[in-house]
Amino acid sequence: MGRRRKDSEARFAGYVDGLVGVVGHADRAGPLEAYCMGLMLPAERKSVEPMAAITAPTRTAAQHQSLLHFVGQAPWSDQAVLDKVREMVLPSIERHGPIEAWIIDDTGFPKKGRHSVGVARQYCGQLGKQDNCQVAVSLSIANHYASLPLAYRLYLPQEWAGDRKRREKVGVPDEITFKTKSEIAIEQIRWACEAGIPRGTVLTDPAYGADVALRTTLTELGLPYVAGVLSTTTVWAPGTGPLPPELYVPGLGRPTKRLRRDEKHRPVSAKELAFSLPARAWKTITWREGTNVPLRSRFVRLRIRIAKRDFDRSEPWPEEWLLIEWPKSEKEPTKYWLSTLPADINFRRLVDTAKLRWRIERDYLELKQEVGLGHFEGRGWRGFHHHASLCIAAYGFLVSERETIPPSGPSSSTPFKKSAFPKNYRPRGSATPDRTAHPKLDHNDATTLDRRNHQPTAQMSLLH
Repeated sequence: MGRRRKDSEARFAGYVDGLVGVVGHADRAGPLEAYCMGLMLPAERKSVEPMAAITAPTRTAAQHQSLLHFVGQAPWSDQAVLDKVREMVLPSIERHGPIEAWIIDDTGFPKKGRHSVGVARQYCGQLGKQDNCQVAVSLSIANHYASLPLAYRLYLPQEWAGDRKRREKVGVPDEITFKTKSEIAIEQIRWACEAGIPRGTVLTDPAYGADVALRTTLTELGLPYVAGVLSTTTVWAPGTGPLPPELYVPGLGRPTKRLRRDEKHRPVSAKELAFSLPARAWKTITWREGTNVPLRSRFVRLRIRIAKRDFDRSEPWPEEWLLIEWPKSEKEPTKYWLSTLPADINFRRLVDTAKLRWRIERDYLELKQEVGLGHFEGRGWRGFHHHASLCIAAYGFLVSERETIPPSGPSSSTPFKKSAFPKNYRPRGSATPDRTAHPKLDHNDATTLDRRNHQPTAQMSLLH
């Protein structure tokens, strides 16, 4: 155990040295190492004050000021840090297989008040409802072993984007204008293509998959997708389609090239199509082994064309897959996807690719619960993104350390010596040393994830 701990500490020191080269001044090396260490050491809350106490118990006040300046004010580049993390961690991920997917996602952070950057009443996935929160959009690479965020940006609601006083108060850069979440995702996708990131199938949930502009952009960039869509998505059933433009008769009005519909030629919703299929159309597909039992469900796949405003087009939309899941235990189908993966793709492979999106859900859960992604208490734009970049950096190191855990080793082992809080230390606002000031923000609710759809992964060596 002692030797393994020393080896991990040496690897961590080398990892931090790699990051020091992109955060600028050498005097940032100490705060960088302490911040990343604080994010990985066992503690209920990973905001600056308790991390200062756990990483420097004999000089907590000085450490607190150092970390506060480093994360909230120091002008280092978040993208440069994320690029370096990718450079150092990607080989560990690819040793377990090539990159299979690019995953578009967003994550919410419940917040009280209205002064933290980007806070507004909007949908928060962590709470499963509209509430006061911040939302960040990310692009991650993934295979079945792990995922890693490559780009991460706060969504700035319109009420913030157009308010100069609020922007100035929290330091929103002048070049940041209002963009929808899908537009932010498209920017991240374009950047990843230009950066030469190993390509994969783009996976989205219905919040992004329902955006035709986003799906069209992916196709233009040569990226296949498996995009979650709503049951109300209108499609042309196999063997049907819009009518061709009317033949032009000289002297009878202006010619038109628009496709047509009539009472006999109408698209249907994905849900209507699902209910119209015979029982024999549904196949039970096992896509991979779960923790205790194989993961399987009932699916159907059809070659369809979407019908979105095709009456304004001269050509039908291209054919693509419509994949539908209908578990036997449910009264109606539960999930729908559109996909531009090849027409001859294996059915199981199509399902497995669609289901790979669980990877980002699992890893975001660990980023929030174990590394403290949602624990930042500052209000500024720079601090919000600096904290997230350092959380991703710490998480990247933990991903690379999974390989060092012996299959039979104790999951509770940690290669770092656990620092002790100073005697009588109380997190700000807490009644006792082991209660956080904001218990509602401590953890994502693990019950929101469907554990049946999850492949077992190695325990992270530094989190327990």
